[in-house]
Amino acid sequence: MMKLTQSNLSTVVDDAVSEFARATSFPLAFGGLESNGTTTVSAVSGNRTRSLFGLRVQRARGLGGRAMSEGRPRLTPDYARSQLITHDYDVEIGAEDIVTLLAVPVILDGRVRAVLYGGNRTDSLSKRASMPAGIAIAQELAQEIRIQDEVERRVAAREANTVAGVPERGGIGEIPSDILEELRRGHAELRALTAEVTDTRVRERLTELGNRFARIGTASAVSAPPVHLSRREIDVLVLVARGNTNVEIGLALQLTESTVKSYMKTAMGKLEASTRHAAVATARAHGLIP
Repeated sequence: MMKLTQSNLSTVVDDAVSEFARATSFPLAFGGLESNGTTTVSAVSGNRTRSLFGLRVQRARGLGGRAMSEGRPRLTPDYARSQLITHDYDVEIGAEDIVTLLAVPVILDGRVRAVLYGGNRTDSLSKRASMPAGIAIAQELAQEIRIQDEVERRVAAREANTVAGVPERGGIGEIPSDILEELRRGHAELRALTAEVTDTRVRERLTELGNRFARIGTASAVSAPPVHLSRREIDVLVLVARGNTNVEIGLALQLTESTVKSYMKTAMGKLEASTRHAAVATARAHGLIP
């Protein structure tokens, strides 16, 4: 159980680091999960060396450690000369020639769960302007960690019920991965077929059938606040979930790339997600896609 969840969290952190670099315009971004007062860097983007991989940052040590202990973002425009932090990690940071460094703690229910960093090799970046973007990505990562926590809780409860002989209720976690992937592939094909149908009554029936597939095993969809996405927004999300690029989605749905981006933007807004990955996760949590 823990191995699967940890793997999922690692993927989430990888995506968050990439999005952090894009949103903040820092040429170097890195980050990792916190455990027992230590953040271990597991994802790096824009690096020149491997000095940061596996770096273990202790609470109150270095810029990231200070962000952890204070529970708020910390930034230094001149890392090497800063007198406000300890310099335990100068070798690793110096290997990347970092001048400006931003550390943003990822806080969930009052607890630091991860730290995201942005580094610049000059002091020319608009540092203050990049901080709100970094905070937004950290907040989104916190919500994705919350989702993974819930998955872990449900798996643990199911295993406990199995040991106790309590019958299980249906859930997405009980669907074998190969069957779940086949379900998602079939759902995507059904959405594509529905888009080609001109008969209104038949299209409505196919749409409802697709919605039924999307809700299979999604217990959270019953109690979650309703989110209303358009047919095209769902079509785009289904293909994003399968790893398609905007160009590929446009070809499949006979839309321009700019139109695909527009649908994705509005869907992300309705789902209150700042990344494509988060939009897919939230849509699944609401039972909108399988």
